Amino acid sequence: MAALATSAILSLRVLILTSLLMAPIGAIAYTKAASLGIGKNGAGFVLFVTLQRQAMS
Repeated sequence: MAALATSAILSLRVLILTSLLMAPIGAIAYTKAASLGIGKNGAGFVLFVTLQRQAMS
């Protein structure tokens, strides 16, 4: 029974450590995915197409 309790405590510690390390990365990824980014209309679209063409040549 003591081995089971020790294993459970160790698993809980690993879970807490993992969540503390992954939470900031997840928050940054969420904010970058939720942002609007560069609009692809008007001058922004022209700039986007121009940069794509230069990258392909």
